[in-house]
Amino acid sequence: MNQQELKELIDLVIEKGIAEFELEREDVKVRIKRAGDQSAPAVQYIPAPLIGSSPVVATPGAAPAASAPVPSGGEAAQPVREDEGLQNVKSPIVGTFYESPSPGAPPFVKPGDQVEVGQVLCIIEAMKLMNEIESEHAGEVVKRLVQNGQPVEYGQPLFAIRPRS
Repeated sequence: MNQQELKELIDLVIEKGIAEFELEREDVKVRIKRAGDQSAPAVQYIPAPLIGSSPVVATPGAAPAASAPVPSGGEAAQPVREDEGLQNVKSPIVGTFYESPSPGAPPFVKPGDQVEVGQVLCIIEAMKLMNEIESEHAGEVVKRLVQNGQPVEYGQPLFAIRPRS
C-alpha cells in the first residue's frame, strides 16, 4: 500500500463518517479509528512482519489532541462544508502552519484574494523542511481555517475557496 492509497483511504473514512476501519492484506495491516469530531483519525500502519498476536492500537488519548483554532473574534472556527459550494484545501502532511514566507512578511493569501491553481497559499513545516502548499482550485479565498504557527494534522482543512464559475 503506497502513500496515495493510504491518503485516499483516510479521505474516504472521513467523508463517510466511519468511526473505525481495518484492512488486512498479506503484506500490511491498516487500522483507522476516529474519536469524536476530530478532523484527522488516528492511523495505525503495521507491516506484516511486525504484526503480533495483539497489536498496539493508536488511541486518541495517546496522541496530543488538536485543539480547534480560535479566531480573534472569539468564536471557534468550523471547517466550511464543501456542499455550500466552497472547496477546502487540506493539509497533505502533519506539521506547523505558516501564513507567510518569513516572520513579519505579508501572508501569501488572505480572505478575499483571488487565487489560481498552483498558487502558493501557505507553508507547512515538517521535520525542519518548509513545504509550500499550493491551491488546487482557482477562485476566491473565503476563509483561513487555522492560525499562524498552529500545528496541523494530515487532512485538516486549511482554507475555504469559492471556485470560479
